Amino acid sequence: MEQTEWLIALGMGALFLLLGIALVFGGRKEEKSYYDGIVSHEDVREFMVHDPERAEPGALKVGGWISLAAGLVMMAISGAMLIWG
Repeated sequence: MEQTEWLIALGMGALFLLLGIALVFGGRKEEKSYYDGIVSHEDVREFMVHDPERAEPGALKVGGWISLAAGLVMMAISGAMLIWG
């Protein structure tokens, strides 16, 4: 591959990294606001037993971690190829 292709891969890795960071923090914020909203109600049964389960905040955080890993791998490989390729 040419050097420009590795630079594009490096940029894509950085994009995945930024997306992952945004998803992790977004998931944490959504989860916190969800549980803070439940605590403010008098009926906290849902908070205590976690029923019904709400997967969205957890899914955002997992997707963020996957994106972070993919971004780091892409950046490491393309950076190494730029240096040694």
